[in-house]
Amino acid sequence: CGFVYDEAAGRPEDGIAPGTLWADVPESWACPDCGVAKADFELVPV
Repeated sequence: CGFVYDEAAGRPEDGIAPGTLWADVPESWACPDCGVAKADFELVPV
């Protein structure tokens, strides 16, 4: 869907504090835009 997780910003609305590394985001987290599981995300250098 194009959602980009920003480690500096985190996702406070999902209980993920700013500065949280992607590796530390819970496996149960899902994309807020399309609902895809964390395991299905792809690392894209920006």
